Amino acid sequence: MKTPLMMIINPAAGKGHFKNGLPEALKLLSDAGYDTALFFTEYRGHATELAAEHGADYPRLICLGGDGTLAEVITGLMTLDKRPQVGYIPIGTANDIARTLKLPKNDIIAGAKKFIEGEPLPFDTGSYNGGYFNYVAAFGAFSAVSYATPQDKKRKFGQAAYLTAAAKSVKDLKSRHVRIEYDGGVFDEDFMYGSVSNTYSIGGTVDLPKEEVELGDGLHELVLIKKLPSIATVFPLAAQVLSHDYSSPYIEILHTRKARFIFDEPEPWAFDGEYGGDHIDFAVEVMERAIEIIC
Repeated sequence: MKTPLMMIINPAAGKGHFKNGLPEALKLLSDAGYDTALFFTEYRGHATELAAEHGADYPRLICLGGDGTLAEVITGLMTLDKRPQVGYIPIGTANDIARTLKLPKNDIIAGAKKFIEGEPLPFDTGSYNGGYFNYVAAFGAFSAVSYATPQDKKRKFGQAAYLTAAAKSVKDLKSRHVRIEYDGGVFDEDFMYGSVSNTYSIGGTVDLPKEEVELGDGLHELVLIKKLPSIATVFPLAAQVLSHDYSSPYIEILHTRKARFIFDEPEPWAFDGEYGGDHIDFAVEVMERAIEIIC
């Protein structure tokens, strides 16, 4: 008897090329002993609804889409007491989770093979003010680039669309006063950027030191960039980060199970590359080993 498998497909992800290789991938899954049921998303948030409604009926689930689709799926699964193991075939633009888990990108056949041959990896997720995020919650410099970049440009230009938008946003960079409470203490000063994450890759371009990140250790990485002396110092700092050098006195990388951010005025946040609303008092907590991802 074949193993039931739920596949959630975002037909809009990755320039809409989800059909390339799908029939062959489904045959590979069938030959490997899976009976695959297809579910197509029709609007933002639909993957969350599908995962929450049907996820408990399947021992395994595959998400075929971008990081945003995977985030929606995991948000839906977090409402369940019994959660399926999750496979991910990335066909998005940034594909941060794919880079972190070393999954083949934009190759459905290779992704299916990886799923068949892979093993489950415990993965921490995050909760915030009643919601969930998959791998990163961020505010400040460049955090809005992903959700502010038009979808048609993402499909047409891919990663270049993000880089162009980031370059244009430099002139709007600012610092803001934040009180940050975390496991190891308190900051009460001005920051240009802050994030809580469980990933090596952020935004498809920035890679955190691998020795700092453990995906199932019950800790998230708290990454902070302090107020810089001037806008002119942004470019050398960015070059330093892109070369994987985090030795700047303006950068803090810490580890925490909980964090609370208190702003002087409402601050926009991005969750897994999507706009998550403005928050003045924002608390996050690690959900240790909440999901198992096949990789």
